[in-house]
Amino acid sequence: MDPIYKVLIVCTSHTQYPLRSQKTGLWLSEVTHFCDEMADRNLPYDLASPEGGVVSIDEKSVDRRDTTNEKWTHNPTFQTKLANSIRLNDVDPSQYQILYLAGGHGSMWDFPQNEALQAIVRQIYERGGMVAAVGHGVSGLLNVTLSDGTALISNRQLTGFSNVEEKIARLDDQVPFLLEDKLREKNCLYSKGLIPFLSHIEVDDRLVTGQNPLSARKVGRKVLEEMYEK
Repeated sequence: MDPIYKVLIVCTSHTQYPLRSQKTGLWLSEVTHFCDEMADRNLPYDLASPEGGVVSIDEKSVDRRDTTNEKWTHNPTFQTKLANSIRLNDVDPSQYQILYLAGGHGSMWDFPQNEALQAIVRQIYERGGMVAAVGHGVSGLLNVTLSDGTALISNRQLTGFSNVEEKIARLDDQVPFLLEDKLREKNCLYSKGLIPFLSHIEVDDRLVTGQNPLSARKVGRKVLEEMYEK
């Protein structure tokens, strides 16, 4: 009988751009598509965020043509978890074997310097769990150090939201930094797909990263493959 792993999905609490009235937040499909893969194994999951409570969703990500978004929008358990996310400071990392950092531009502000998040990543990874992230959620890995003092992402194969995608989205002047640049500065082995906004993932041991929203489902599939088929 296959083991049942518990999943922790971390979402942003940040909603404000510095110079725009439009709100940012979680990019919805980066969670719904990942959850859809976890549901195939009936894996239990929790949603957490830096501040806890309601997870704000980037309005631009609410695509009614996305049948997976629609499916999970009508899932009462999922909606309850979105409305009552666990505060990161209250998370017990020992309960989880899979960690997933979802993106949306908001995560660029409240993931990188969050010490509670860094501790959760470190503990789950060092206990042999899987750590996955997609899009801007990869920013939550930037400053994670392991117990021996080494940086988690140093010399690791990684991807994340690219500079060209940020420019196409016309938000390169709004974010606090460009994720691709920062990942390269941290000495990770960054790669991106040849065509922007198409699915691209990287796998390095128990670290799985996806470039953009379209990569979320593939990240989920790869996480399950690594957990169940090796």
